[in-house]
Amino acid sequence: MDCTGCDACCSSSYFIHIRPEETRTLGRIPEELLAAAPGFPAGHVVLGYDTDGRCPMLDGGGMCSIYECRPFTCRAYDCRVFAAARIEAGGEDKARITEGAQRWEFAYPTRRDRDEHAAVQAAATFIREHAESFPGGAIPRDPSQLAIVALKVYEVFLGDDGRPGSTAARATDEQVAAAIVQASREFDAGRG
Repeated sequence: MDCTGCDACCSSSYFIHIRPEETRTLGRIPEELLAAAPGFPAGHVVLGYDTDGRCPMLDGGGMCSIYECRPFTCRAYDCRVFAAARIEAGGEDKARITEGAQRWEFAYPTRRDRDEHAAVQAAATFIREHAESFPGGAIPRDPSQLAIVALKVYEVFLGDDGRPGSTAARATDEQVAAAIVQASREFDAGRG
């Protein structure tokens, strides 16, 4: 993703996960800026942020000082997920990301493309508005995770005809929630 001149995610109070195999990255970051990553095996670390929410690897001009060997988390980050799911990036500290994401415009070469985008948005809306329909009410509370789940499961909101809404409209909320859980598991299994 070409971020040309945008440092919104770099100045939005994100902890950046760095895996032990990212040796080039780890070699460029002072050890005192790293902490053990909670919930991960030994060797996984996080890079925090300063009191202004900025990544300590930004130089005085707002450019990444380790760009050529930045962490995989940074390489993979894509603010378009918020625009695709039509959700905000988070609280006040993520306002710049939300503003940037809202400027994205999507092209729809085919009707199917437009329908799939509408299905992503329908998935995000359903998940947010129907938490009680999921086992234990467990839904992603983090906007990034919610947007990613919506991208994984959007097909639940496409009917047999490929149009948005027709299948989900005939099911109970619990059936739709179960289909979302299953689609997410299948997506994750397919990536393994």
